Amino acid sequence: MSFNQRASYYLAQVNTATLRAPLSDPSMADFVARIRAVNAVADADPGFVWRLRGEGEEDATSIRAFEDERILITLTVWKSLEALSNYVYRSTHAGVMRDRRRWFEKADQPILALWWIPAADLPTVAEAKQRLEHLRQYGSTAYAFSFSKPFPSPAALEMATVQPVG
Repeated sequence: MSFNQRASYYLAQVNTATLRAPLSDPSMADFVARIRAVNAVADADPGFVWRLRGEGEEDATSIRAFEDERILITLTVWKSLEALSNYVYRSTHAGVMRDRRRWFEKADQPILALWWIPAADLPTVAEAKQRLEHLRQYGSTAYAFSFSKPFPSPAALEMATVQPVG
């Protein structure tokens, strides 16, 4: 398989978190202090492609995509599921994951959705919300899936259906 075939699709991911307090509250100071460093790790990762940022901002904490103003949204694009998984669970980000209950309410529904996009595209907030809602309603499907029940990229499926000649 050539590089162009492998890179024909990237992995989009959205996750949300409901703040326990406004970002300006002293109880959120440790989280706010970590944002820049955690984003810098992502930005430097060879598997990272793109992340949503507020206009003129370094992060997306100013974006309110939901009616509930306490909900933060993160929207990123990665070269592979493995690259995203390594970032989430094996980098500086893992510390934020470990401490998340200090800053965010426990969710009673999925807060993260993954899906494959053509490498030339970028996801929108509206699309991300739609994918997350689909996952919440139907569980993991090729349209929107979770880390625990991932789906292969369309390029991988295409390659798997190609029969060798001979």
